[in-house]
Amino acid sequence: MKAAEERPVADAPVERGESEFFVGYLPRMPAGLARHVRAAAVALLLFAPVAAAAIVAFHDSLPTSAFDYGHPVELEGWLQSRPVPLLEVERPGSTGELPSRSRYPLVAPGKFGAAGLVAGRDGERVHLEGTLAYRNGRTWVEVVEGSIRSLPGSPAAADEPVSLGTFTLAGEIVDSKCFMGVMNPGEGKTHKACATRCISGGIPPVLCVRGGRHASYLLLVGPNDEAVNHAVLDRIAEPVEVEGEVVRFGDLLVLRADPARIRRLP
Repeated sequence: MKAAEERPVADAPVERGESEFFVGYLPRMPAGLARHVRAAAVALLLFAPVAAAAIVAFHDSLPTSAFDYGHPVELEGWLQSRPVPLLEVERPGSTGELPSRSRYPLVAPGKFGAAGLVAGRDGERVHLEGTLAYRNGRTWVEVVEGSIRSLPGSPAAADEPVSLGTFTLAGEIVDSKCFMGVMNPGEGKTHKACATRCISGGIPPVLCVRGGRHASYLLLVGPNDEAVNHAVLDRIAEPVEVEGEVVRFGDLLVLRADPARIRRLP
């Protein structure tokens, strides 16, 4: 009992030069320490809304993208293998100055491209099932395995590309499947391993070029529209500068570039 009687009283005055000490089993903490705790709590309560607002204001917004996983749609159009495997779908009604067909790049399920699905079938009219991926107005199609079947009709010739000139562009090489909607954001260092697997599996690479709040996406191919997948694997998800010819295939922008002219930026 004597030890209990010698316990300090919480509100007992503290001698000058002595430090207050909080003992957890006492009902109240020392008055001076309590004042500091109350001030800190009030400051935190006032700061929390300001910090939350600042985080929201300065945080990058995720792009508008989606992947309709588990909800394939039926499409009819013409297969083309250049510049990348794609399906040309006729637009209904009058298109005015717009291209008469929409061009949807094709990929296979998983981390694989669709080159094997369209090989030798250029211009062939087909029916297929595919799952759509979207990003900022662009659409990609993941073809349902075994769903492509031929339709009667004359083969359609591919549109001739329109050259827009030679440019030197800075951006990031990404895989078109994940970046175009299957994942969000699907870019940057954290996505590098996944993008490398996708591009090495045949999924077309894309050069993402940013300018302020907007970005341009250019399919990346060789000077003769050949695939450059394995030649760019060591430069994925890094800032790069690419010199090449920008061409327009209908509503698609393509960058024809020699992989040897792709250089890393500091």
